[in-house]
This record gives sequence, C-alpha cells and structure tokens, in this order.
Amino acid sequence: MITPLDIENKKFGKQMMNGYNVDEVDEFLDEITVDYEKLYKENTELKRNADSLTADMGKYKSIENTLQNTLIMAQTAADEVKNTAKQQADQIIKDAEMTARTRVDELNNQIMLKEKELADITKQLDVYKAKAESLLISQLEILKDINKDE
Repeated sequence: MITPLDIENKKFGKQMMNGYNVDEVDEFLDEITVDYEKLYKENTELKRNADSLTADMGKYKSIENTLQNTLIMAQTAADEVKNTAKQQADQIIKDAEMTARTRVDELNNQIMLKEKELADITKQLDVYKAKAESLLISQLEILKDINKDE
C-alpha cells in the first residue's frame, strides 16, 4: 500500500514540450498527500479499533461460553439436589410408614394383652363374686341355724 510519504517523495520526469506545470503538480500532490495522510491515519486507527473489538469480542465470547457452561452446571447441580431431595423425601416417607406400621402392630399387641388381662380380671371378679355369694349364703345359713337354736 502506498503511504503518504511515498506520495510526498514521488518525483516526475520533466518533458520539454507539453509538460506539466511543476508548481501545479506539486501543489496538487501536497493536497493529495494531506487528504491521503488523513485517510491513511483514519484507516490505521480503524484497523486498530477493529482488531481491538475483535479481541474484545473473543473475550466476550469466551465469557459467554463460560457463563453458558456455568448455567448448565448450575442446572445440573440443581437437578441433582432436587433428585437427592426427592429420594430422601421418599426414604423418609417409607421409614415413617414402616415405623407407623410397627407402632400400630405394637399397639394392637398391647390392646390384645390388655383385653386378655381384662377378661382374666373379669373371670376373677366373677369367681370372687361367686365365692362371696357362696360365703354370704353360708353365713346366712349359719345365722339361720343360730336363730333356730335360740
């Protein structure tokens, strides 16, 4: 690419006849050099900005990829926590049901024992009543016999 310095240092051969006016050519070259220098600097600056923006875009793409990976890992971790919590909840429910069944069985056994004790005590009470009635009858007989003897 031609630089502004190349334009400024360019020399033309001179012709004797029908040649160009040297002052006009130099003046025109000076104008072109100034404009071309502005454009050259602007182009260089734009290239630097484009390179910088490309580098920044690469950084941002890397950050975006990192964020996407982080989000995926967070989602995976959340799913694992959710699944673990569900498994723990299911196990707690299963343990609670097992404990409840065991407790119900124990209580049913205790009820059966208490009912048996009640039946035994009821029988003992019936036997006691029968003995007490028998005793009272025999005492009444004795009193009757005593009253007859008198």
